[in-house]
Amino acid sequence: MASSSTISSSFGFFAVFLFLCTLSHATNPGLILTVVNNCPFTIWPAIQPNAGHDVLERGGFALHTLTHRSFSAPSHHWSGRIWARTGCTYINGKFSCVTGDCGGRLECSGSGGAAPATLAQFTLHHGQNDFSSYAVSLVDGFNLPMTVTPHEGKGLCPVVGCRANLLETCPGKLQMWSPLEHGKVVACKSGCEAFGTDELCCRNHYNSPQTCRASSFSEFFKHACPATFTYAHDSPSLMHECSSPRELKVIFCH
Repeated sequence: MASSSTISSSFGFFAVFLFLCTLSHATNPGLILTVVNNCPFTIWPAIQPNAGHDVLERGGFALHTLTHRSFSAPSHHWSGRIWARTGCTYINGKFSCVTGDCGGRLECSGSGGAAPATLAQFTLHHGQNDFSSYAVSLVDGFNLPMTVTPHEGKGLCPVVGCRANLLETCPGKLQMWSPLEHGKVVACKSGCEAFGTDELCCRNHYNSPQTCRASSFSEFFKHACPATFTYAHDSPSLMHECSSPRELKVIFCH
């Protein structure tokens, strides 16, 4: 039978162990995703996971001007995209958005959004060094300035994205006009969205790194925002790998 001193010593060790575990959990809560709205109007961020991955925050929510929303990322491997919807309204009980709409729902529940829209793309928790990869894509066009800012990561962890407001300089052939406000440009289409050709969409014969090439339309986006993907087979080096970041912050109108 164990002596009282042995039991007391074991209990003390166990208490210290529990305290250290609790402290470790408190000081290492895992990766946080934060969405920030610096635009002077409400936006409706949306999140779409890749097939088989978790739906985060029910896939969408409203975010008022100069506010943010933070939530825990999955602790396991996850990939998907974040974008913002604009011009959303309830009319006759129906919710819809002028840009980025996901089938007329506030909470997208895993559905994708309508182009054109600026996209942040993520692959979290992969590789031996717990990499989180991220990039900003204008392949599907542009609706809002956006950056991705990592915090407290190791390795190559730059701020990337497109700070320019391309609605002001969008070529006429790519402009998308508001159905609610006459004469207002609300998005800038990709060449693929505007013209739908295999060459511009990198489809069929053009769906390879050898045949999918930059166009004058993708070059408009690239010139304004060089640290973004602008066509389907753009340079893979634009996807950055940051080891164990504490937070990934998606900022609209940065």
